[in-house]
Amino acid sequence: MDVLQLDVSGRPQAWVTVKEAAILYASDAIAWTLGEACHVMRGGVQRATGLQSRIEVHSIIAVRGAVPSRAWRNSPALTNPKLFARDRFVCAYCGARFAADDLTREHIIPVSRGGADSWMNCITACRGCNGRKGNRLPEEVHMSLLYLPYVPSLHEDMILRGRRILADQMEFLLASVPRNSRLHD
Repeated sequence: MDVLQLDVSGRPQAWVTVKEAAILYASDAIAWTLGEACHVMRGGVQRATGLQSRIEVHSIIAVRGAVPSRAWRNSPALTNPKLFARDRFVCAYCGARFAADDLTREHIIPVSRGGADSWMNCITACRGCNGRKGNRLPEEVHMSLLYLPYVPSLHEDMILRGRRILADQMEFLLASVPRNSRLHD
């Protein structure tokens, strides 16, 4: 189980381990929290009070301080697992749902013909459809797209990373995902 780390304004930064989150708590770097306490870490007994130290780690934490520049990227990194999740494991040409091993990253405009390896030029395709299209444009082989590509928002990207997301984390992230996103399906 990972903890969703935000900046102080509520913008997602990263998924961190419970141990990494506990270090942030111990360093007094937490500005605020949301969600339930999802893990309790116990430490040693304080000599002066006789009480055992403990840190309750919440599922969503906002961290004080400067925001790393990578958190402000306009476009999330494109990977096949995130692409397939964005497209719900459905081939954009035949409309069938496949396992990840049977899918490919398909460039609408082939890279060899000047197409970019970007969210807006890539869709999910099964191996059969990708082979049929080959190095051509969809219209050259009379294939049409059943859905259009889009660039995921920062909140969508956090969901697409494939983590086990707790209910309160998913509720927080989905609240900022555009209503027309496929992630609401």
